[in-house]
Amino acid sequence: MRATSLNAARRAADLASVAGGQVVDLLVVGGGVTGAGVALDAASRGLSVCLVEAHDLAFGTSRWSSKLVHGGLRYLAQGEVGLAHESAVERGVLMTRTAPHLVRSLPQLVPLHDPACGAGISLRAQAVVQAGLHAGDALRRLARTPSSVLPGPRRVPAAEALALAPGLRRAGLRGGLLSYDGQLVDDARLVLALARTAAGFGAKILTRARVSTLRGDGAEVVDELTGTAFEVRANAVVNAAGVWAGQLVDSVRLRPSRGSHLVLDAAATGLTGTALTIPVPGEANRFVLLMPQQDGRVYLGLTDEPVDGPVPDVPEVPQGDVDFLLDVASSVLDHRLRPEDVLGSFAGLRPLIDLPGSPEGGRSADLSRRHAVLTAPDGVVTVVGGKLTTYRRMAADAVDAAVRTRGLSAGPSRTTNVPLVGAAPASTLSTVDAPGRLVAKYGTEAARVHALAEFDADLAAPLAPGVAVTVAEAVWAVRHEGALDAADVLDRRSRIGLVPAERAAALPAVTALF
Repeated sequence: MRATSLNAARRAADLASVAGGQVVDLLVVGGGVTGAGVALDAASRGLSVCLVEAHDLAFGTSRWSSKLVHGGLRYLAQGEVGLAHESAVERGVLMTRTAPHLVRSLPQLVPLHDPACGAGISLRAQAVVQAGLHAGDALRRLARTPSSVLPGPRRVPAAEALALAPGLRRAGLRGGLLSYDGQLVDDARLVLALARTAAGFGAKILTRARVSTLRGDGAEVVDELTGTAFEVRANAVVNAAGVWAGQLVDSVRLRPSRGSHLVLDAAATGLTGTALTIPVPGEANRFVLLMPQQDGRVYLGLTDEPVDGPVPDVPEVPQGDVDFLLDVASSVLDHRLRPEDVLGSFAGLRPLIDLPGSPEGGRSADLSRRHAVLTAPDGVVTVVGGKLTTYRRMAADAVDAAVRTRGLSAGPSRTTNVPLVGAAPASTLSTVDAPGRLVAKYGTEAARVHALAEFDADLAAPLAPGVAVTVAEAVWAVRHEGALDAADVLDRRSRIGLVPAERAAALPAVTALF
């Protein structure tokens, strides 16, 4: 493999190569989890690849997820057994083979409050949820994910529920249902790891490269840093632009759905390391999640609302979503959450497929989360729909279609056994000479990041008071992770940007690096 480092110098060399006339086997448009997954899948098969992204890696929907790598329990409840099984399989691949350093086991508790004491869950509803959790565990076993990675579900008494989640409302609490799922340390860092691993197989990764015209044999592209237009020639093209895919291929029809999240201080919720799965009062099979993060924050989400009109680069969270999330979460907590408890917010747009026969005006929550691979008359392959957990399967299907449609010479997908940059078994990660916070973000590379700070005391300093991210991590982002400006560091390579006050405090130090 080639070096996996991404930086301005490598970008310049790769851009000069394709702009100078090199024909690549596959052009990938979109630098989210699907596009990066496509680039890795194709490059690992021996194809020459160029990925172009208008903004930055993980700029769009891929950084706005709930950070969950889930086993498809929701899809099981909707009767989509195949989709649920696919999710469980892909979760197992991530947690045991390709990215065990980026995905951890997350305990999740469904609090069982007596409806007579306020918002709660009936015994009948409890039985349904409990049956669903055991069905999900059956999928986990079918996917061959060991219980040492994801323990089975069980009912816990009230005392244990309070020990797991001290902030729970005590009145009427009769216990809880405990289960386990996968949680990403950071969804944007998964995308980054995919892109860097693809680069190790020779893929060219060009951020700030906006496609103006897309066709089956390449694209017209504008370098957003210089304004210079250039052409990328390719034998096959995959459109993985997410919610923007329809802007490049007219025949692709999407119905975006907004998923909003709030960022809270863990102290405001009384949570420690266990997430809460909270039933939405008055609705069947709909839940809100309170998800502790490793930085002392808690994410509260999420909504599922249809979005009409132009697709924004960065969606905003409307006040109605804020009120809804705070109200539902407060129904099971001792402390009622208030708007002043909100440190930040973020929203992502799901690229749901608008298939013939889909009801007009129907709830976006009712649309399938299955992905689709569509081939236009000129040969452009578009992959849309799906979800973060199953990115690898989506990527493999898209590359299969491109290989088949354009007659490329390539073997089958091999990404189930391609570890991402930094990946290693838990036994190896435990021996890495670096703080646990760094190991969780960088895996085996954490020692190299930590060494920067040990070599230079100035690099060991935090980027701002109260911010854990150090100057060394920002330097690493520039040298090895393709960060081209301060926003890349603050909003994608780290998640400082999720809290506006902390972003403002860290901005001067990061700007000085450039």
